[in-house]
Amino acid sequence: MVKILNKEVQNYINANLNIDLHTLLLKKSPFPEVSMQEIVQQIKGKQVAERKFPFLLKEGIVFPPQLSLEQASSEKTALYKSEILKGKKFIDMTSGFGIDAYYLSQNFVDITLVEQNTELLETVENNWNILGKKARFINKKLEDFLRENQEHFDTVYLDPARRDQNKNKVFLLEDLSPNILEIQAQLLSISNQVVIKLSPLIDLKYLISVLPQIFRIDIVALKNDVKEIVIFLSNETYHAITCNAVNLESGESTFSFTFGEEENAQSEYSEPEKFIYIPNNAILKAGIFNLISEKFELKKLHPNTHIYTSDQKKESFPGRIFEMDIIDSKSVKKKEQFNIIAKNYPLKPEEIKKKYGLKDGGSHYLIFTQSKKGKIILKSV
Repeated sequence: MVKILNKEVQNYINANLNIDLHTLLLKKSPFPEVSMQEIVQQIKGKQVAERKFPFLLKEGIVFPPQLSLEQASSEKTALYKSEILKGKKFIDMTSGFGIDAYYLSQNFVDITLVEQNTELLETVENNWNILGKKARFINKKLEDFLRENQEHFDTVYLDPARRDQNKNKVFLLEDLSPNILEIQAQLLSISNQVVIKLSPLIDLKYLISVLPQIFRIDIVALKNDVKEIVIFLSNETYHAITCNAVNLESGESTFSFTFGEEENAQSEYSEPEKFIYIPNNAILKAGIFNLISEKFELKKLHPNTHIYTSDQKKESFPGRIFEMDIIDSKSVKKKEQFNIIAKNYPLKPEEIKKKYGLKDGGSHYLIFTQSKKGKIILKSV
């Protein structure tokens, strides 16, 4: 690590931030003690940091291999979680690159990071020293730490590795590292609040079926891209599981509900009225299609079309709102420019553009979908 921080090496890295990395890898390193692979790793790290965690774009910061960068939370999602958690003692038991730990520990006094990868933990410790952040760094396997630990924490945090030994992505809790199902009792024996970050692809009903101590689930999207599922476990008894559909940097309010409400909710159906609503992806991930209809007094177009409509505009709806008219397919003229949306429709947007000879983009929208009466085309006003 000391070698990569050499001033000449750092100057070379900064001078090559925009060069093609494949071309750079074919070159010989100008530094005998630092390989070109190590140099490219730092360049990739800076490129990722620019869009994902810009607070690390400081002199002296070191970046880990690509896999650790991929799983690390973005600055925005980590900041969201930090606003929820507070207390005295915090521990991140799978600290990885430490982005979540850095932000989540803002409201704690005593901070502990556990990481089995020695080189990765040394990288995090170096970076935290640069940032002026203090913590206790423990280089151990999580299982060994749990066996030896005698402390109690206000919050335990984990972000399990989501790749198997062959580096394939895995999603079930028993396939993660560590296996959450095996250690959940141990985790809850050292803290009354265990917070776990999981893949956005994981099934919510599955989680509840295998983790009875869940009392809260947050579906966290950033600019309408679902980034993570965050679950909260506790030894305390809760009568219902609170769920929050969050869409950061969208200007939309968080939609909160209790798990199970969807089963009792009902939708009314209608042909398109003046306003059309498309839920954000956090809502879609939650699967609360009837509940959204009921809560916002909207009508659905079709049981399998998750598009809603009303005559009066519902400003607080968590998603996109359009004022639209139904048009005939003959009204779609070639070479016109539209943003194409296809929902519950046999053709994909690219196929629609090809069929009608449309250009992509512009400020107007065409929605190809179905109501109970059949296929329809909606055009923004």
